[in-house]
Amino acid sequence: MKDQIDLTIDGQAYVALTRGRYEQLVELVEDAADAAAVERFKERLAAGDEELLPSEMVDRMLAGENLVRVWREHRGLTVSALAEKAGIAQPYLSQIETGKREGTLQTMKKIADALRVTLDDLV
Repeated sequence: MKDQIDLTIDGQAYVALTRGRYEQLVELVEDAADAAAVERFKERLAAGDEELLPSEMVDRMLAGENLVRVWREHRGLTVSALAEKAGIAQPYLSQIETGKREGTLQTMKKIADALRVTLDDLV
């Protein structure tokens, strides 16, 4: 069957396509959406709103390591330095990193700001 244009059924205009042509069009739309997403990412990266992460860091995150610790070490901060930047006690931060305590929303926001990440990056 060839592509047909201006097919009318019950007064509605339709286009009939071969399965192959339909799949080509779907792929083109998906490729265009992917390309647009890449361009948006490049723009955010150039503006400093995104950053590339080393694979080792991503591996640690995927392995379930504490996200605060992973980000802190990525930023090159000690526990004491991060606690000071976040305005919290160093023992409290240590307990958050070891999982002995959960940080409050307010505390986690302070830590996120000190690490220059979003709260979502830590939870």
